[in-house]
Amino acid sequence: MGDYDEDTEFLGQTGPYFWITFFLLNTVFVSTGFNGLYIVFVGAAPKHHCLVPDVNLTEEWRRAIIPFTLVDGEEVQSQCSRYRLDVVRNLSADGYIPGRDVNLTNLEQERCIDGWNYSRDIYQSNIVTEWDLVCDNQWKVPFASSTLFVGYLVGSLISGQLSDRFGRKKVVFISLGAQCVSVLLQSFSHSWRMFCIMFLFVGASQISIYISAFVLGTELLSKTMRVLFTTLGAFLFYCIGYMTLPWIAYGIREWRTLLAVLSATSVVYIPLWWFIPESPRWLITQGRVEEAEAIVRDAARKNKAEAPPVIFKESELQAMTPSKTFTMIDVLKSKNIRCITLMCLLLWMAINIGYFGLSLNTSNLSGNPFMNCFLSATTEVPAYVVSTWLLKKCPRRALLSSFLIIGGGVLLLIQFIPDTLQYVALALEMTGKFGFTMAFSIVYIYTAEIYPTVLRNVGMGLCSSAARIGSITAPYVIYLGTYNKVLPYVLMGSLTIAASVVNFFLPETLNKDLPETVEQMQECQG
Repeated sequence: MGDYDEDTEFLGQTGPYFWITFFLLNTVFVSTGFNGLYIVFVGAAPKHHCLVPDVNLTEEWRRAIIPFTLVDGEEVQSQCSRYRLDVVRNLSADGYIPGRDVNLTNLEQERCIDGWNYSRDIYQSNIVTEWDLVCDNQWKVPFASSTLFVGYLVGSLISGQLSDRFGRKKVVFISLGAQCVSVLLQSFSHSWRMFCIMFLFVGASQISIYISAFVLGTELLSKTMRVLFTTLGAFLFYCIGYMTLPWIAYGIREWRTLLAVLSATSVVYIPLWWFIPESPRWLITQGRVEEAEAIVRDAARKNKAEAPPVIFKESELQAMTPSKTFTMIDVLKSKNIRCITLMCLLLWMAINIGYFGLSLNTSNLSGNPFMNCFLSATTEVPAYVVSTWLLKKCPRRALLSSFLIIGGGVLLLIQFIPDTLQYVALALEMTGKFGFTMAFSIVYIYTAEIYPTVLRNVGMGLCSSAARIGSITAPYVIYLGTYNKVLPYVLMGSLTIAASVVNFFLPETLNKDLPETVEQMQECQG
C-alpha cells in the first residue's frame, strides 16, 4: 500500500524547503489573530450618560440632572436615565437649588430620549457610540459578536468540502481575499445590520483560512516539522497577531479607519502565492501525479537531496488515489469512523464550552484596555511553548486527557472559592485557561493525525463546526447561573471530565505516519 512519508524519506526531516514553507504558512495565521478579535475595541462601550441638550439650566442642575446609582457598592452616574428635563428646567428657572431646596430622589426620571454623551478618553468612535448600542440596545453588541461565531460555523462546514475539491492552496488564498473584502466592506457599514451581515463573511473566511492553511502545512511538512507547525507555529503566530492588534487599535481610535487598515494588511500575502506549493498528498488523491512529483523534486533541490528516478510507483499510486470523492457523509458512514468522529466532536465542543465559559466568568479587568488585551494574548504563549515540547515525546491521549482534567477540575472547584479569596479564584482561572489552551493546541494536531488525507479537511471542518457550536452555546450555559449559581460550573466541568474519559478510546498517533486512505485509518485503530 502506498505511503507518502516513505516515498519522500529522501527529503529528510528538516532543510531549507521545510523551514521556508513553515515560515510562510505561519505568517498566514497572523491575520487571523487580529482580524477576529477587533470587536474587543470596536464593540467596547465607553463611559456614557444621557445627553443634556443645550437649554437654559444652571450649572448646579446641569450636574445634578443625571441621577446616581449604586453599582458594586460604588455610586456612579446612571447610564440609561435622567431626571425629566421639563421638570428640571422649571425648577432651575424658579431658582431652586438641587439637594438643598429639592429632594432629588422625589423627582421623576425618563430615558435618554435625546441620545447619549460618550467619553472620548479611550475611543474616538466605534459601533457603540455611532449607533447608540447601549441600554435597551445593549444586546446588539454580543449579538454582533455571535454573528462572527455563526460565520465560523458556516465556514467550517464548507471550507473542508471546497478544499478537498479545489485544493488547499486555492482555498487559503481565496479566503484571504474574501476576508480582506469583508472587513473593508464592514468598515463602510451604514447600519448595525450591515455590520452583522459582513461579520458573518469575516468569520466564514477567517476559519476557512485557518483550517485550510493548517491542513496544508500538516500535509506539506515532514513528521518532525509537522508537530512544530501545528503547535508552536500556528498558535504562536496567531498569538503574534493577537498581540499586535491592541497596538494597532491604540494608534487608531476611530473604528472605520481601524477596520480599513486591518483589511489592507491582507495585501501583503499576495506574493506568497508563488512561494507556497500545493499539497502533493492532495494532488496524488486527485490523480495529478506529475504536479506532485514536480513539487517534491523542487523540495529535493532546495534541500540538496537526491530524488529517485521514480518517486511514486504506479502500484502505490493506485492505493493512494481514491476511486471517489469523499464528503461529510463519509466520516459518519462506517461504524468505526463514525465512533471516532463523534468522540472528536465531543472533545472539540467540550474544550470550547470550557474555555469560553471561563473567559465569560472572569471579572472585567480594570486599567488600560489595550494593555489588558496584550497581556491576555501573552498568557497563552507559555501554553503553546509547553505543548510543543510535550507533543514531541508524550502520547496524545494521555496529554489531552490530563489537561482536560485540569480545566474541568478548575470549573468544578472554582464555585467553592469565597469572594474574599479573589487571588485564589484568579489563580484557578488562569490555571484553567492554561489547561484549555493546552487542550486547544493538542486537539488540533491530534485530529489532523487521526483522519486520512482523503477525509482530513472534511473531518477537521466538522470538528471545527462542533467547536463553533460550543462557543455559541457557552453564553447560554453561563446564563443558567441566574437560576442556579452552581449549575453552569457543574455542567461544564462534568462535560469536560467526561470528554477526558472518552478521549482514551481514540487511537494513539504518536510517531505514526499520517494515514492516506480510509483503510489505513481503520488499520490504525487498534
